[in-house]
Amino acid sequence: MKKSKSPPATWLQKMRYITLASRPISWLNTAFPFAAGYIIVSHQFSWLLVIGTLYFLIPYNLMMYGVNDVFDYESDILDPRKGGIEGAKLAKSQHRNILVAVAATNLPFLAVLFSYGSAAAKLTLAFVVFMVLAYSVPKLRFKEIPFLDSITSSCHFVGPLVYALVLLGWHDNYLPYVLAFFLWGMASHAFGAVQDIIPDREGKLSSIGTVLGARATTRFAVGLYAASVIILATQGIAGIIVAIAGCIYIANIAPYWKITDKTSETANVAWRHFIWLNLFTGFVITMVLIQVYLRHVPMCQALLSA
Repeated sequence: MKKSKSPPATWLQKMRYITLASRPISWLNTAFPFAAGYIIVSHQFSWLLVIGTLYFLIPYNLMMYGVNDVFDYESDILDPRKGGIEGAKLAKSQHRNILVAVAATNLPFLAVLFSYGSAAAKLTLAFVVFMVLAYSVPKLRFKEIPFLDSITSSCHFVGPLVYALVLLGWHDNYLPYVLAFFLWGMASHAFGAVQDIIPDREGKLSSIGTVLGARATTRFAVGLYAASVIILATQGIAGIIVAIAGCIYIANIAPYWKITDKTSETANVAWRHFIWLNLFTGFVITMVLIQVYLRHVPMCQALLSA
């Protein structure tokens, strides 16, 4: 007897798969840096802010995670972490729909964004998009090149901020904040790789975790977090407040200081905490940025001093 084919996915089911592939819980992690950087520097609300924020909110995440899900399918189906907030397990029949959705949602936004700004802004956006694709697509696969995997992953989140800053006119005094954010991103990716050391080695995949080992990678991540905190702490009161919030990330992974390759899977507990910690630190950063914004906009200054 012939096996009966499963009925084709409905429109609503396809939309659900596409939404899952974009990791809704991570949307703010890329949209917020762009919006915050744009508002703090420009002190104004504009159509470009809306377009850029919407792009980095959903289409950008769909490209980043959807493309990754498609080309990591063979390893993801064997990964017990996948299937929830840490990544979707999408049937091969959905891969074409995901890639079509990536193109359909990204290209219109990119066409608008590339039509505005300086050559430096255009090059920055092109680099950000390239790094997103290079992480997962065949032939490049930066995610399988140790150390470059963490660098690339960090660029995914720092990129939207840098693009906003370049779009509005880069100044060297932005550098400490960008560097601190970049080190934080590298630390987060490096520690995230620890939990996958065993399955990655079994699948003959390389990562910063498989090369350094669980213990050294964890300590490397602690060092990067610490460097990020120190840089922020030198940037005045606002920087100190954010640095204190950043210490929570160190506290989250410090218990794994003596982790071994055999126990590397236990790092998943801290990784799950990390996902929710981002919401807390995002709140702290938002409160700090509101204060900074209020003190630099003339109308707000008048209200505060009244």
